[in-house]
Amino acid sequence: MECPHFEQKTCQSCRWLAQDYSQQITQKQLHLQQQLAEFIREDTLCLPPQLSSQTAMRNRAKMVVSGVVEKPILGILDNPQDIESAVDLTDCPLYPAEFQAIFQQLKDFVGRAGLVPYNIAKRKGELKYILLTQSQASKKFMLRFVLRSEQKIALIQRELPALLHKLPQLSVVTANIQPQHAAILEGEKEIYFTAEQMLAEQFNQITLFIRPQGFFQTNPQVAEALYRTAQQWTAHLPVQHIWDLFCGVGGFGLHCAVARQEVEPNISLVGIEISASAIQAATLAAEKLGLRNIQFQDLDAGKFQASQGQKPDLVIVNPPRRGIGEKLVEYLNQLQPRFLLYSSCNVESMQRDLRHLPTYQLRKLQLFDMFPHTSHYEVLGLLELA
Repeated sequence: MECPHFEQKTCQSCRWLAQDYSQQITQKQLHLQQQLAEFIREDTLCLPPQLSSQTAMRNRAKMVVSGVVEKPILGILDNPQDIESAVDLTDCPLYPAEFQAIFQQLKDFVGRAGLVPYNIAKRKGELKYILLTQSQASKKFMLRFVLRSEQKIALIQRELPALLHKLPQLSVVTANIQPQHAAILEGEKEIYFTAEQMLAEQFNQITLFIRPQGFFQTNPQVAEALYRTAQQWTAHLPVQHIWDLFCGVGGFGLHCAVARQEVEPNISLVGIEISASAIQAATLAAEKLGLRNIQFQDLDAGKFQASQGQKPDLVIVNPPRRGIGEKLVEYLNQLQPRFLLYSSCNVESMQRDLRHLPTYQLRKLQLFDMFPHTSHYEVLGLLELA
């Protein structure tokens, strides 16, 4: 991938871009094997890594807004205290070509609506971020303006019809209110300007939904392979009761439940996620699939302990970078489900968690290159109670 910003050293987000892609994969695979060497046995099935497209693979852009209202800059601030360090990334090769046309229209919209870019050093202005997400299934977009206050809502509403006429592919448009002067991406309040409030996405013939404030994988091609692999690994396991902790919009749990339902009609699934927005999306996805015995709850997965119900045969965990944590590890050791399916974006925290699960053996392992040109990757492991 060629990138003028990387060559000019104005953006170094893709730190490994100078390396050949095959070399990137080799380094990631070696890192994975080194980190989990103590758990890899002779009978552990280590599958070849799942590769990614090297360009235009991302479905979501997070743009810091800087500059002035008449000429906004969408991209990054190398130094948040210095607006002169702003870099325009609307031509970033990580995004599909359709993003660029939208960004140009949004620059004009910012001026028309008077959305003064937020100046961190002066603590003045309104518009902090522009978040743009695309559904690969429908090619529709979700646009979110992250604002300091509700002061400009009326102006957005005034100018929005013209923008939607120019960009009919914008299906969901919102304003998120984030009043804090802190490095926090979004606030709790979401204001919807469109009737539609979510995007439909499809992986492996399963429809999932993207909502504001709900986590969703940013590399659809690799995400689809990740969910498909989880489905294949669990399809023939002797499980009837599944827990999906840190379930997000339900991708892992629903894929596994659909596969198991073919041989186990009474399959049950409990999904736990702290984001109420994500739980709404997961619940709708289950309804669309016509699944029964499915329950999604907006709770802290790290602190979740079931007070009643069937003991799970399979627990799926897909935690944030910090891992699943001591409390949940301790609970899993007490609960002792026969199988654990662990998806991680940070193999170091995964290693730490596995060290505290000594009664489990690693049966399958695979790397998924969710973040090409960086040192980051996703890993999926299947563990069984010894």
